[in-house]
Amino acid sequence: MTDRQRIVITGIGLTAPNGNNLTEFRRNLVNGKSGVRKHNVRYLGDIIAGVCSHDPLKYQKKKELRRGTRAGSTSIYCCHEAVADAKLDLNSVDKSRIGIFVGITEHGNVDTEKQIYEISQFNYDTKFVSHHYNPRIVANNPAGEVTLNMGITGPHYTLGAACAGGNLGLIQGCQMLLLNQVDIALGGGVSETIHAFGAFASFRSEGALASHEDPEKACRPFDKDRNGVVVSEGGCIFVLERLEAALARSARMYGEVVGYAINSDALDFILPDSEGQAKCMTLALKNAGLSPDDISVISTHATGTPQGDPQECKAIRQVFGECRHTYINNTKCMIGHSMGAAAALELAGNLPSFEDHVVHPTINIDNLDPDCAFENLVINRSKKIDKVDYILKNAFGMLGINSTVIVKRFEG
Repeated sequence: MTDRQRIVITGIGLTAPNGNNLTEFRRNLVNGKSGVRKHNVRYLGDIIAGVCSHDPLKYQKKKELRRGTRAGSTSIYCCHEAVADAKLDLNSVDKSRIGIFVGITEHGNVDTEKQIYEISQFNYDTKFVSHHYNPRIVANNPAGEVTLNMGITGPHYTLGAACAGGNLGLIQGCQMLLLNQVDIALGGGVSETIHAFGAFASFRSEGALASHEDPEKACRPFDKDRNGVVVSEGGCIFVLERLEAALARSARMYGEVVGYAINSDALDFILPDSEGQAKCMTLALKNAGLSPDDISVISTHATGTPQGDPQECKAIRQVFGECRHTYINNTKCMIGHSMGAAAALELAGNLPSFEDHVVHPTINIDNLDPDCAFENLVINRSKKIDKVDYILKNAFGMLGINSTVIVKRFEG
């Protein structure tokens, strides 16, 4: 494989409920610090959620914020942060050769709910519908707002992939680089879901919305007493480049993307399937030319639902056995489920392991579910290991979409 065919991560921009840059985010993950808290939701009152605290005015004016969306603003913040982290000077590159690929769970719900609420104050008179409504709810909005803000004229689109969206944004960026359609890809995922009451109400109707007297303990994947999802917002964008270009400008390498896979269960609207998940991991390993024993860390998708977590654990056992050579962790326990942003954020939070050899913990496990027990599940405290060569990131979503990404410690 030539340097032109190898894809590396050279920048990371993010906002999560417990950190607004990789350094802060990673520090809090390693220390087991949660960012989950109470959040007031229209019609529902105080709900447990993951809420971000980044400053949207860092890269936008108030007028732009009023015109655009929360997802668009989050995308803009993350893309600017990623480009700065990669030390890229956008004025010195061809902006028509930059692509924006943003994974999402859904888009338009927030502004539709808000618009209906606002016209309800005027007896549903439609003359009060905002003229900004259409550009706010089109599916390409989060990526499109980035192009307007940053003057990027290359391809942009979002990828609706439920909770696998963050992986798919990265995968699409890699594929567009390999196809020579772009020279720089900004790929990842974002979510504004906590600003839509319907998402919380639907999870509650399913019996899948987490509850706990202490918000920070509400998200508890693999614990026997887990009782549902903590809905969160967030965003994470990676700068992806061909290795030859990254070497030419002496860029920092967070890791090399060496394998990925996407498949479908074709089984159920909501319920996951361990067989489909296992096939996805197996295909990603095959595409990377790796065996299960090569993987150092599995960053799990597990959301804290009674039915979902054991399915992923069953799939992992099918592929990896009891994981005696591989460590397992989960990030949602500290940030909740950031939907379209989840996979990208959770991968980003684990990438520093290549350098410090520390696997961040899965917190809130007080009573480990035997169906989710692994010898190398990192519980409640971080674990220092000898080395980290490969990280595997799982992300699965509604309607049976599965995705796996494998990143390698960079070696020249």
